[in-house]
Amino acid sequence: MKIHLAKSAGFCFGVRKAITIALETVKTKKPIFMLGDIVHNEEVVRQIQRAGIKKISRLGRGAGKTLLIRAHGCSNKTLKKALDLGYTIIDATCPMVKEIHAIAGKLENSGCRIIVIGDKRHDEVQGIAGGLKSKAVIIDKLENIPIEKIKHIRRAGVVVQSTQNLDNVQKILDVLRRYIPIVEFHNTICNPTRIKQGEVKTMPLKNDVMIIIGSKTSANTKRIYEIAKPLNNRTYWISSAKEIKKPWLNNAKNVGITAGASTPESSIHAVIQRIKTL
Repeated sequence: MKIHLAKSAGFCFGVRKAITIALETVKTKKPIFMLGDIVHNEEVVRQIQRAGIKKISRLGRGAGKTLLIRAHGCSNKTLKKALDLGYTIIDATCPMVKEIHAIAGKLENSGCRIIVIGDKRHDEVQGIAGGLKSKAVIIDKLENIPIEKIKHIRRAGVVVQSTQNLDNVQKILDVLRRYIPIVEFHNTICNPTRIKQGEVKTMPLKNDVMIIIGSKTSANTKRIYEIAKPLNNRTYWISSAKEIKKPWLNNAKNVGITAGASTPESSIHAVIQRIKTL
């Protein structure tokens, strides 16, 4: 059996940068807090908590405290509230996500109604929408396009959650252009996502089995799995090595492995070792 690991498997630049910032911030010795998880991966979350960063669900008094903004970013409202409460802000937002905030802001200032294509409840999407003066239209799926709402838009500025699947985005765009006279589209899917999705369009065809590693809360891992599964029915999405079942590997001469952008190297190595052991 041969094991083929995708070149792009694991951490992207934004995740690696956010974790580095978080661990450097710990050295300040100040109490550090975070609204939610730094990235969507349980192992990384445990690492951050072991380092001494506390996860909170709401902001309290911030005097003498540091608030770490996660890789997915946050809304302007959250940022303003944190500053008003006295928190010192350390921003670990992915630079590519910051760029989406900037593009959406420019489009809004030019008179566009902003449409965000992405998962409605995802932290990144909430942060993008929360950086605008007016309410954005958020569309997650082709079948969920609010036709009655978009019919009244004359000029739309469209941005995309950084980990979306471009094929699905294109289908949504085609419908938007049928109803909206002017659509200014910015493809804000990040480069690491494009590379990962490009690899996983060919790997399932070259391997008997595909293993996708990443948390079930990870949007980019979900997208990788959704691309791979129709191409190879023997595609499995796992969050850790212990989930691998021996029958999956029956008669497999080639096993392809890739991992989401927030999956640490240790998880990938553990999966490879598990497959070799089996």
